[in-house]
Order: sequence, then structure tokens, then C-alpha cells
Amino acid sequence: MIERHSQKLCKLRYHLAKMSDPLLDRYKASMVLSGVGDAMGYKNGKFEFNFVGEDIHKEVKKLGGISKLKIKLPDWRVSDDTVLHLATAESLARKSKNGDKEALYLDIAKSYKEGMHDMSGRAAVSGPTTMQACSQLRPERPKGYQVPFNTRGGGCGAAMRSMCIGLRYPRPEDLDDLIAVSVESGRMTHNHPTGYLGSLASALFTAYSIQGKPVNSWGAGLMSVLPKALKYVESQEIDVAENQEHWGYFTRKWEDYLRVRGVTDGTADPTFPEVYGVKERDEFYKSWSFAGWGGASGHDAPLISYDALLGSGNSWEKLCERAMLHGGDNDSTGVIAGACYGAMYGFQGVPENHYKKLEYRDRLEKVAEQLYQLANN
Repeated sequence: MIERHSQKLCKLRYHLAKMSDPLLDRYKASMVLSGVGDAMGYKNGKFEFNFVGEDIHKEVKKLGGISKLKIKLPDWRVSDDTVLHLATAESLARKSKNGDKEALYLDIAKSYKEGMHDMSGRAAVSGPTTMQACSQLRPERPKGYQVPFNTRGGGCGAAMRSMCIGLRYPRPEDLDDLIAVSVESGRMTHNHPTGYLGSLASALFTAYSIQGKPVNSWGAGLMSVLPKALKYVESQEIDVAENQEHWGYFTRKWEDYLRVRGVTDGTADPTFPEVYGVKERDEFYKSWSFAGWGGASGHDAPLISYDALLGSGNSWEKLCERAMLHGGDNDSTGVIAGACYGAMYGFQGVPENHYKKLEYRDRLEKVAEQLYQLANN
């Protein structure tokens, strides 16, 4: 009787400890708010495919303003971004514990293919590169996660699903694993440096969020990691010449951006224009894009998310204005920015109506807890 009571007491203490763990709360918020940023930016396709940020903000005002938005079905579905982010996260939860990278990569490839069955109404047509590559994946075969190099594979489809990798490998000593998993999962569909380096950036920024690194240092951190990523890619002896040839675009874009914001060295405060409203942000985001749609490529989806985080501080509403509600690929920038905000601040300042009834919230919270346990055991 006494022993049974002691066991119950231990279980109770364990659950209470979980409930009061602020780091676990940040993990859950990272996954959940990534979904919120996605659903808000997507708005069932209405916002994602509106290229005029001022029109989007007018529509939000009609709905009562950002704080009043009720992010729930049927009007605020998550897009393909969250479906594939969950695919990455749930594979990490299943297969990353024992360090068998081949088994992990094959499971991720399988999850991506399965995710293609959950694309109805989620604007998967916006990611033809992902869809085509998934049809080439053969997870039942050795190395079946590898696809041919793609000179048109520089889109944001890898960047928008890799934040959870930073939750699984959050510590500085995990960097080699973070690089390997973000690159390999990224090039399963976007086998081009501009595409899969977006995956690396999103994962790295989420890890920095968990570490508590100042946001103004993240860009410099990314620049220091890129040479290590190139060494990793070269060490795998797959499409080495092609990767080397196309490597520079991502780096040059980021170097130029960091100079504009004055944060090249990672220590200075960022500088923004005196007037930087909705219209000005749209023009700025567009100026960094590959083809006029800000956030649609592997380099500028994390870049725009980073710009929004730099300018928002700990204000969720400002982040929504800048990362989720602009005239570009705003679900992809929103999913990245939301993940980083949650990893830094938890649900601080986020209205409950933004996440309480979010589609797939239970799955997002469950996998967040699993990733937390794997990363912190």
C-alpha cells in the first residue's frame, strides 16, 4: 500500500515538473506558433496569393484586427507547410534517437510522400518542386531519399519544414547533426544549395532561439556555419561540382542583407528605414526575392522571417504584421518566424484565440514534447 502510494506520488511529481518546465513550454509554443504563422499567412489561399500587403491589412482590420483573429477551421487551415513540418518532426521523434542517419532519412522521405495525401485545400500547387521530387523518393530502397540535382530547386519548400530540426539538435555541440539532417532532408525535394540552405537557416535560427542567442547575432552565426555546410556536402561526394557551382547565390544575398541592416558582425543593433510600413516592407521583401515573390525561395524565406524578428522584439502582433501579413509567400515566412518566436518567448503576448483551436494543435504539441525529451535526455 505504501509502495503504491509512493509510485503515484512520483508520477504526480513528474507530471507537475513537466507542467512547470518553461523550456518544454517553449518547445510546444515553437511547434504550435509555427502552425499559427502558417495558417495566418495562408488564410485558405486568400492571403498567400494576394501580392498587396496593404489589402491584406485592410482585410484584417475588417475582421477586428490581428488580436481578434480566431485561427481555426474552416477559415484558417494550415497549409502544406505545416503538413510537411509535422512530417519532419514526427520522423525525428521516431528515428533520431539511436543516431542511424540512413534510417532517419528514409523515414523522413516516407513521411514526405505520405504528406502528399494531405494536401487537399492546402495550396500544394504552390510547391510543384516538392510534389515532383516526392514522386521520385523511394524510401523502401537504400539511399532512396536521394534525388537528382535540380537547377530549379531553389524554392522555399525545404526552408518552411525544418525548424523542428533545431528543436531536436538545439545545442552548439549538436551543430554537425543539425547541418547533416537539415541538408539531407532539404535536398530530398530541393537538391540545390539555394533550396536546402534555406532548410539549414530555419533549423539553425530555431536552435539559436532555444539557446537564447541575441537575434542580431543570428545572421553572423549563419555566415560562420555555411563553410562547414559546404565541407559536409563535399564530404558526401554527391553532385559536388554542381553544388560548388551554385553555392554562392545564397551566401551573397545574405551578406548583402546583413550589410544593409548593419548586423554583419553580429553585435550591432539593426538599422531600419525611418518609414518602414506595410508598403515599404513589401517593396523591401520583393527586392531580395528571386522572381518577385518575397519569401518564395530558400534564401529569402528565412531572410524575411529574420528581418521581421529583428524588427519586432518580443511583440507577437508586430511579428504578425511583418512576417505573416505581407504581400509575398507569407505562410512560409510566417511558419518560420512563428517557430522562432515560440522557441524564444513561449506563448507570451499571443492571444489564446490564435492557437486554442488551431488545426493539428494536438499533433504539434505531442511531437514538441517528444523532441524536447530527445534533445534534453
